[in-house]
Amino acid sequence: MARRPADAKSRALKQHGCLNPNAEAVRDELFLSNPFFDPRDLLQVRYEMLRRVREDGVTVSHAAASFGVSRPTWYQAKRAWEAGGLPGLLPDRPGPRRAHKLSDEVVEALRTAKDERPEMTAAELVALVRERFGISLHRSSIDRALARGKKR
Repeated sequence: MARRPADAKSRALKQHGCLNPNAEAVRDELFLSNPFFDPRDLLQVRYEMLRRVREDGVTVSHAAASFGVSRPTWYQAKRAWEAGGLPGLLPDRPGPRRAHKLSDEVVEALRTAKDERPEMTAAELVALVRERFGISLHRSSIDRALARGKKR
């Protein structure tokens, strides 16, 4: 299948993390013959792949091959569907889920330092963390961590 030029739908799918990076590997007949079925739409591909096995009785191996994924990927999608329904099929956001350098211990040390000396600047707090924990942080990370604590 020839690669389609970027259009509004492709841009929207990419923005939401749903652009199928392996669209050209989708060989399912509906996706090849019916314009409603878009191999670039990862959510639609995953849903239809699961539906083929459950409703049409296609084997897992055949469905995985037709949709350009491995069998383990099919089973992963099945578990995601069972756990979260359609939203479970959406890809996870890339990147860290939280400020991984800012452990509870580091944040507590920052709060304590700030409570003892409220006039401490973010730059001084950066130096304190580097000295005490050997971690290099940006001032804005410290500001966000301390602000999260105030909201609670």
